[in-house]
Amino acid sequence: MSSGAALSPLPDAGDDRSPAQEPGAAATAADWRRLDRRTVLLSALLTAGVVAGAAVPTTLGLSGRLGLGPAIAWVVAGAILLIGSAAAGDLVRWRRTRYRVGADRVELHTGLLLVKKRSLARERIRSVDVTAHPLQRVLGLVTVRIGTGEHSGNDSTLELDPVTRPESERLRRELLARAATGTPGTHREGELAALDPRWIRYAPVSFVAPALGGAAAGAVMQVSDWFGAQGQVIEWVGDRFRDTALPTMIVILALAAVLAGVFGALGLWVEMWWNYRLEREPGGTLRIRRGLLTSRSVSIEERRLRGVDLVEPLGIRTFGAARVDAITTGLAKDDEEQHGDHNTLLPAAPRTVADAVAAGILRETTSPTGARLTGHPLAARGRRLRRALWAVAVPVLVLALLGVLLTPVLLWTALGCAVVGSVAGVFLARDAYRGLGHAISGDYLVVRSGSVRRSTAALERAGVIGWTVRQTYFQRRAGVLSVTATTAAGAGAYTAYDTDVSEGLTFASEAVPGLLEPFLERVPPTG
Repeated sequence: MSSGAALSPLPDAGDDRSPAQEPGAAATAADWRRLDRRTVLLSALLTAGVVAGAAVPTTLGLSGRLGLGPAIAWVVAGAILLIGSAAAGDLVRWRRTRYRVGADRVELHTGLLLVKKRSLARERIRSVDVTAHPLQRVLGLVTVRIGTGEHSGNDSTLELDPVTRPESERLRRELLARAATGTPGTHREGELAALDPRWIRYAPVSFVAPALGGAAAGAVMQVSDWFGAQGQVIEWVGDRFRDTALPTMIVILALAAVLAGVFGALGLWVEMWWNYRLEREPGGTLRIRRGLLTSRSVSIEERRLRGVDLVEPLGIRTFGAARVDAITTGLAKDDEEQHGDHNTLLPAAPRTVADAVAAGILRETTSPTGARLTGHPLAARGRRLRRALWAVAVPVLVLALLGVLLTPVLLWTALGCAVVGSVAGVFLARDAYRGLGHAISGDYLVVRSGSVRRSTAALERAGVIGWTVRQTYFQRRAGVLSVTATTAAGAGAYTAYDTDVSEGLTFASEAVPGLLEPFLERVPPTG
């Protein structure tokens, strides 16, 4: 892979011939291609949408100083200038952009004053992801991201924006065709999972709902501040609750925010997961397709798959559900694809469904994530209880001290925090202890941990490249340690926390024979 400024000019932008078609040029296996010419129209329409959204407040703001007529004239003139500039800029980009798929490399040339020539070796390409926002879908266009999965900035990804949908399918099939040698296993090809609309019931109990509720309240205050009406909004709310006690008003407003968050979470879930399908394509490629307004397609080569992670956030776990994430190498994560669901193979679904889909993905008869796990010693529970109580005690002591120095109200606040925090802390600590476990299941090692976000990771034993054994002073006193499997896939490290010393070292030694053995000293049994 290489990138940098060109040493020679591109073919003339007005000439549709490829270099292979120019007089005297050597024949090539792949001709140069352009992006779709409708990129100019797309840019103009997107800019027009942004301008339309800003036109009304801008017109109102100018009309107070210039009058309504002149304000409209200035806004229209500015809109025409912005839309024209955006379209002209995209026209230049379209005329100066070429790409081609050769026998060994994918090349992209672009730029006017500074011409850039970038290429990716085909053997290093790990993903060809396709997205299309609503306007692109109307025009039959998509954005294609070709990635190596390396974390080296934009140099690891080539973006073709936009091309037609048939062209995106051609690129995807051609660039992933090398996997056609097949993947061992007896599981069927075709559809592994499809959307069940009943899964939407898990959206309101996710952590997204309260976050969206808080964001909605913040957005109301921010927008009102933009228009200089924040004081009026606060006064209007005060008038509605003039005869209501303060605690009741807080509860009602909190419930309103939660309700807004629930509706937001439902809408977000529908947008993200509508039309969801998980398929195994011939040659060993997993493909996830989803999206209502913005369609997305993510491809994962099975030979790069190192396992799965069964994730159970507290809310959806309470209702017996879990989602399945991929533990894989070579999954593109550029600046525009940092959302947390990029490696999600299955949205929140009933646990039995999640285990069945995980087994199908791994080509196993039963999922390793459902294996019986070895529990951890009681010392691990004590460590979590102590940490939870300290996490509550420190802020409570600070509030109590401020209450003594400033106002008795803070003393009552400290008392409330102590009661609520202690109960919640003990509950979460005990739940986190119950969630600890590890096991070896066939070709996979399994580790589970967490309470607010419980994770059961099934990692292919052949994918472990090292072990990290960690034992702090307090762990030594408690007779426990943590062993971490290091891998090039997924999060990069998966840990069995606070295991018994002998049990944890034996687990690591048996999971990957020979890797940790040179550092172990076998102690013969006593008696």
